[in-house]
Amino acid sequence: MALGVIGGLGPMATARFMEMVTEMTDAACDQDHIEMLIHSCPSIPDRTAYILGGSQDDPVGPMIRIGKNLAAQGAECIAIPCMTAHCFFDRLSAGIPVPVINAVDAAGKELADNGVEKAGILATAGTVKTGVFQDAFRKTGIETVLPDEQHQQYVMDIIYKNIKQGQPADMEKFQEAAAHLRENGAQVLILGCTELSLVNGCDSPGSGFLDAMAVLARSSVLACGGKLKETYHNLIS
Repeated sequence: MALGVIGGLGPMATARFMEMVTEMTDAACDQDHIEMLIHSCPSIPDRTAYILGGSQDDPVGPMIRIGKNLAAQGAECIAIPCMTAHCFFDRLSAGIPVPVINAVDAAGKELADNGVEKAGILATAGTVKTGVFQDAFRKTGIETVLPDEQHQQYVMDIIYKNIKQGQPADMEKFQEAAAHLRENGAQVLILGCTELSLVNGCDSPGSGFLDAMAVLARSSVLACGGKLKETYHNLIS
């Protein structure tokens, strides 16, 4: 099966996603890797700005258009390496004619399978506001812990002022936000924004994290019939 990728949300996160899919595939040669059709479209309106009312530009229409184009080109399922885009999952699934992979639900299952009872959420303010992770985790009996206003701003600064601007993540702010969630009982912290996956890839935040984009990459390999490397069967660091 060929994987269609609605990318550019943001561009570096999409590049990291493709790298993850390739790294996770147990391949002895080029032909063992899955086929990917990638449309990186950074002009898609900002998802968080739309959710928080800072923009009237609905990002769903452009994503559906790209999803339809990818399906017409042969994609048999779709991955969207943007966790905030998952807030519109029902609309996207209804508008795109092939299955859309749900990384948020898959992350909840990963936590439940590993006996996690309480998880902290590191994500955009838009994602947090919609409750997409909270709702998914509640279905598997997992309680969620959210940052207070100050620590949520730290997370937003890392995403929008550091990574999206091509700058290194402020690891002091990152670790402060992480410590705040752990102090409030979180056993595992979700890297619930694909930009935060770049923190995971470059600076190694430590143990007790689950990268939602890694969950999406693993789901993509398996959905498209790829063989998964043994080391990626458990994604909690």
